[in-house]
Amino acid sequence: MSPRKGLDQQKVLKQATQIVNEQGFNQITIAALAKSLDVRSPSLYNHFSGLSDLQKRLALYALEQLGDSLMRSVIGKSGDIAVRALCEAYLNFARTNPGLYEAILHFPAKFDRQVEQAGDQIISIIVEVLRSYGFSQIQMIHAIRSLRSIVHGFATLEQADGFQMDVSRDESFDFLITLYIDGLHKQREDHSNKKPSKN
Repeated sequence: MSPRKGLDQQKVLKQATQIVNEQGFNQITIAALAKSLDVRSPSLYNHFSGLSDLQKRLALYALEQLGDSLMRSVIGKSGDIAVRALCEAYLNFARTNPGLYEAILHFPAKFDRQVEQAGDQIISIIVEVLRSYGFSQIQMIHAIRSLRSIVHGFATLEQADGFQMDVSRDESFDFLITLYIDGLHKQREDHSNKKPSKN
């Protein structure tokens, strides 16, 4: 069966993105995608080998879009301002693309080299943002893990309606990022104080 005229992988992926963002990642199936495109299911196998391949492509697309958002957010910024901008961009991506964000979590990088490489690009952006704090290699790993944990944790709890109290979630997130940034400075100061004197 030849591909439907005018229907390419990018268009199919865009439609799949709309489905997962509106209905949730677990709702994406070849049949549901075909129905939304008004095509027969077999025609989609011209673009994807199956559901697993479609899920992988969604994860790759999500990581690429997240990486682009993070990169744009820190252009021309450095230090604390860049950290805050990056965290806000990360949360905004998760808020506006809930299904795509789920795709990243449902397709772990350890299972696919392409997904791993796309994830590494995001880590590289975070490393560059944190480089100005002058951390050792081990401290940098701790700082990266901490940043990912607090932003992902907040985004995940928010998506699961985990914040029920009538208090601004944006203010809570700002409070959290301020604590993180203060912690970065405290770690840097402690590290500097531990350096042996040259006298």
